[in-house]
Amino acid sequence: KISAGVQQRIGPEYAGPLGIIQSLADGIKLLLKEDIIPAGSNAWLFTISPAIVVIPVFLTYLVIPFGQNIILANLNIGVFFWIAISSVVPLGLLMSGYGSNNKYSFLGGLRAAAQSTSYEIPLALCVLSISLRVIR
Repeated sequence: KISAGVQQRIGPEYAGPLGIIQSLADGIKLLLKEDIIPAGSNAWLFTISPAIVVIPVFLTYLVIPFGQNIILANLNIGVFFWIAISSVVPLGLLMSGYGSNNKYSFLGGLRAAAQSTSYEIPLALCVLSISLRVIR
């Protein structure tokens, strides 16, 4: 905060109404940045793996009800769809580490995938136990 005051930078809360334009500018900047692909890496895996991580996260919002009768996709198997789609994320994490052709990045991707899986299994068991109770 002190550094921003010295440099006379305005904060994000002043960029548009309630700071909305700051988020928009950050998103545009992220999309337009130059892609740097390490030498010797698998360029296809390296570029597709972030999409494999992010797209299932956005797809899970299809089955979340935002209010009474306000839902994007009313699936009969919504909970099971949510669990199945969210199970794809560790694969993308592992692919991103493997695609860089670096053993330390691969170990980091492996660790991230293991951590994601270790949180996912108890969550899925809790959600499924509640679902089985409601179905019965």
